[in-house]
Amino acid sequence: MSRDARWKALLELLVERGRLDVEQAAAELEVSAATIRRDFDQLAEQQMLVRTRGGAVVHGVSYELPLRYKTARHASEKQRIAKAVAELISPGEAVGLTGGTTTTEVARALAVRGDLASGSPALTVVTNALNIANELAVRPQFKIVVTGGVARPQSYELIGPLADGVLGQITVDVAVLGVVSFDVTHGAAAHDEAEAAINRLLCERAERVVVAADSSKLGRRAFARICAAGAVDTLVTDSAADPEEVRRFEEAGVEVVVV
Repeated sequence: MSRDARWKALLELLVERGRLDVEQAAAELEVSAATIRRDFDQLAEQQMLVRTRGGAVVHGVSYELPLRYKTARHASEKQRIAKAVAELISPGEAVGLTGGTTTTEVARALAVRGDLASGSPALTVVTNALNIANELAVRPQFKIVVTGGVARPQSYELIGPLADGVLGQITVDVAVLGVVSFDVTHGAAAHDEAEAAINRLLCERAERVVVAADSSKLGRRAFARICAAGAVDTLVTDSAADPEEVRRFEEAGVEVVVV
């Protein structure tokens, strides 16, 4: 296993469990304890974790794993969700995509749709996510609009007043939100308040709003609210979603698509 693969695996385990000890991590990754100690030390230097005696812990409950270290957690679910979201979008529409792993999969699903292989443009995509713009820019049939702003390293999203300025001058048919959490009472949320503010503005500029979220994000709350549940038209999630949670969203007026 390469160092990058180990680091990704370690960080995912750490975010999931909150704490890891050296021996446990070494056994799970099938490497030596000395290797894990080195990895923990180097990740601590990058402020990716907090080193403890015999192991490591995350920085806190609001810890956010940077996008570049995220592996394929819930990968099959996200791909199914992305395909279903892409099918909600019609040729010629203007689509807003926020950053995140699920919305990145939505961009990929749109890119391979046969009926979007040509057009003038086939789609207009507005995004504040550098990685999504980079992937779609090679598709000449797509018109790509990037918001501008200051890049946020954790998510590759552009934030700040420069992004506000662009979004304030456009409208989109549909905004697709990637979220950290989505709850009937607390709404859709992100870790970072500046990121949430840009996502909120994108929602306000959209005719309809779609939240693309795997079931692990439902019924939870995070630090920075994007919008209320009532502002969301459609939730696309996976079949592991709690039926009671789904019922509560539907009672709040959100159409739920389970894939």
